[in-house]
Amino acid sequence: MLLAMGNREDLLAGAKRCLIEKGYARTTARDVAAASGVSLAAIGYHFGSKDALMNQAVFESVGEWGEELQRVLTAEGGHDVAPLQRFELIMRQTLAAFGGPTGGLWRAQLELVPLAQHNEQLHAFLAGIQDFAASGLAELFLGISPAEDPHAARAAGAVLHSFFVGLMAKYFINPPAAPTARELADGLRILTERMHG
Repeated sequence: MLLAMGNREDLLAGAKRCLIEKGYARTTARDVAAASGVSLAAIGYHFGSKDALMNQAVFESVGEWGEELQRVLTAEGGHDVAPLQRFELIMRQTLAAFGGPTGGLWRAQLELVPLAQHNEQLHAFLAGIQDFAASGLAELFLGISPAEDPHAARAAGAVLHSFFVGLMAKYFINPPAAPTARELADGLRILTERMHG
């Protein structure tokens, strides 16, 4: 049984490597098996299909990014700073992740939207994690607990999630023209001031 669990984790690690190197759509089951050192049959045994494995790899990768971001925020005192400063700190880390060694994971996420229009399993997966992602961003950026204030988490999270997806698209279409963390924070401040003015 330990070997079986090891195979499952190896498959996830291999799928994450493939996401970084090849993206979602171009990764085959053989690619994942080769990257993980596990048989093709193990994909079906542990995940049912290559798509289910890739979906899980995307989901876990985003979760790992969130955990790493929480560690960075704690180390840099981000939990104790004003919300706009916290926003800028998160944006700085996010843009660094987009341009870093795991940038392929984020590019792969952009592939998912058009692919989901023709893949029911992927569509269901993405639809199922929308609220989870939005609530997670509301908690990360604003400290809104989804359990304590579900309406605020959903409403603020929807805006943050839409912003985040748009930022990914803007960055990967033209990285040199992408806004800096400071520009994003300034833009948010201007929007907030004008809306309250």
